[in-house]
Amino acid sequence: MKKNFTILAIDTSCDETSAAVTDDDHVLSNIVSSQVEFHQKYGGVVPNIARRMHQELIKPVINAALKKAGKTIDKIDALAITVGPGLAPTLEVGIAKTKELAKQWRLPVIAVNHMEAHLLSAFAKNSKGNGSFTKTKPKFPILGLLVSGGHTQLVLMKNFGKYQLLGETVDDAAGEAFDKVAKMLNLGYPGGPIISELAKNGKPKYELPIPMVDSKDLNFSFSGLKTACLYKLQKIPQKQKNRQFICDFSSSFEKTVAQALIIKLKKTIEIYQPKQIVLGGGVISNITIRREARKVASKFGLRVFVSYTPRLFTDNAAMVGVCAWYQAQRGDFVKNITTLDRQPNLNF
Repeated sequence: MKKNFTILAIDTSCDETSAAVTDDDHVLSNIVSSQVEFHQKYGGVVPNIARRMHQELIKPVINAALKKAGKTIDKIDALAITVGPGLAPTLEVGIAKTKELAKQWRLPVIAVNHMEAHLLSAFAKNSKGNGSFTKTKPKFPILGLLVSGGHTQLVLMKNFGKYQLLGETVDDAAGEAFDKVAKMLNLGYPGGPIISELAKNGKPKYELPIPMVDSKDLNFSFSGLKTACLYKLQKIPQKQKNRQFICDFSSSFEKTVAQALIIKLKKTIEIYQPKQIVLGGGVISNITIRREARKVASKFGLRVFVSYTPRLFTDNAAMVGVCAWYQAQRGDFVKNITTLDRQPNLNF
């Protein structure tokens, strides 16, 4: 495969319309158009609204990504598209556009697993070649902790394309729990960034149960924690729910989620003895979670790698393009584009 293999990547897995251009593992552009303002009043993503917004935004977003990268589509070597996991109606929009472009320009297509892309976001480099792994080569096996709005997973990376899912949430994901608790506190949507910001000015003075702390497996659960928060808040008189209370409760919740994640991370390190750790997913934007992950990893002499910019934590097409480049190296292209379809429940 030629050097500087240029990919136009598209992601419409949820409520961000994104397109990016990558050369090998270098990100030349990464355009993300968020739909948050259209979903805020509903307290969550409405699939049909998201689908309609993707249809309106996808063409200008693609054009913006090409323009920022200084590329025209005739200079693109392949297309990459997220096929899952995600919302079925929104995945369809990106897939349909990819098929259209592939036929028009006779381009090969790479179907990307959205969670694999989150895992490989730490391997992305910026246009100047700087990134987490610039001076340090990957040493396998690598343990990945992926924490997003819809997924919480521990994945053992034996090599690029060779993964073992070790643990995942059995109900609500960590990101979903952040949103639900934020709603209980009347903080708005999305809840994760709001709670994280408020927690900086609070103290973790409210005791909350750490979910799955005694389970022998490596799975997660956040439904019980969400319920415990609800019951705790119902017992607090409304007049006591001032700003300081909200900051303290946010800090307490954030700490408990971090503990739940780190306990399982530590257990997984002890069992599988990885050589490196990578973190990915939107909830990894949380400074407390990153700090605690680094603490436990350092006790085992392990380095923790994350993407070179926080913009790659949340849903974006740049990570899709980088993931696709690794797939292209092993010849993982779509053989029959007519069969390309959404896979909303896709897993490792």
